[in-house]
Amino acid sequence: MRCVWSATLALGLGVALAGCGGRQDVAGTDTGGDVSCEVTTDTRIGIATGNSTGVYFALGNAYAEQLAAATNQKVKGTAAETGASVQNIQQLVGGTYQVAFSLADTAADAVQGKGSFTAPQPIQALSRIYTNYTQVVARKDAGITSVADMRGKAVSTGSPKSGTEVIANRLLQSAGLDPAKDVKAQRLDLQKTVDGMKDGSIDAMFWSGGLPTPGITDLFTTSGDQVAFVDITPLLPKMNEVSPAYEAGAIPAATYALAADAKTIVVPNLLLVKDDLDANVACVLTKALFDRKPQLEQANAAAKEISLETARQTDPVTLHRGADKALTDLGAPA
Repeated sequence: MRCVWSATLALGLGVALAGCGGRQDVAGTDTGGDVSCEVTTDTRIGIATGNSTGVYFALGNAYAEQLAAATNQKVKGTAAETGASVQNIQQLVGGTYQVAFSLADTAADAVQGKGSFTAPQPIQALSRIYTNYTQVVARKDAGITSVADMRGKAVSTGSPKSGTEVIANRLLQSAGLDPAKDVKAQRLDLQKTVDGMKDGSIDAMFWSGGLPTPGITDLFTTSGDQVAFVDITPLLPKMNEVSPAYEAGAIPAATYALAADAKTIVVPNLLLVKDDLDANVACVLTKALFDRKPQLEQANAAAKEISLETARQTDPVTLHRGADKALTDLGAPA
């Protein structure tokens, strides 16, 4: 019989779970002292990812699998589909998960207590990981060539409490639109969004994800002659007034078999934990991310961007001391 683990139940009861192969504990809190980067008890880690057709979900599941391989089965992960960044941080702080994927702009809001967060959140980073590309796509028959053209249109702004929704609303506001009044906002996950783009019930969509995002690949594979990317880079100066995390970028044409590269706005992703996570667990989690990078790349090409050169670039989110130890051991530049 397959063992099903519940992080929520384990944390709620405050006890270790037995059975299904022995003692299995939710990671404890940091007690200070030196970081050995060793975990000696069976430890379960819940990982908050994102929509099922997005990169967070693909990499989160691969990371969960590789934790066991990297630790001789001592640390085992369970990845969960979620609404992504905002929800992930809320549930990380609430104890439902021990690791969370998040956009850097949302994570910065969390530690600063602004945007979707009414107070500073007790989170820290394991590492900067790969870059998210803001993928804004419109149906060619909708007459949309800029974000301002979305006025009065049916627009998917992403799942509620997602990083996509945060960026979508900021882009709409940067274009002079009120997300609550000037567009027919559809707060849909990626799969429902893609379905709506295909059947014409949605005129345009926002998505923030790595490359390639499986759901976007599906859209351009099946409906590439009916949809096109919208250039949002003219809005970058306005976006930078909100957060310095936003940068100019481009989606390579080969990603989705496009005729040319698509200009866009990018933002880094971070892998987050609570600030009081056991430092040895944090160290092991961080080492596994880099030690098993080749296996993560097989799950999704976005993992190729995970690099020791940029791992420490998590400001204003503080790097967890366990992660700092791992990155030092791995030779990451200061």
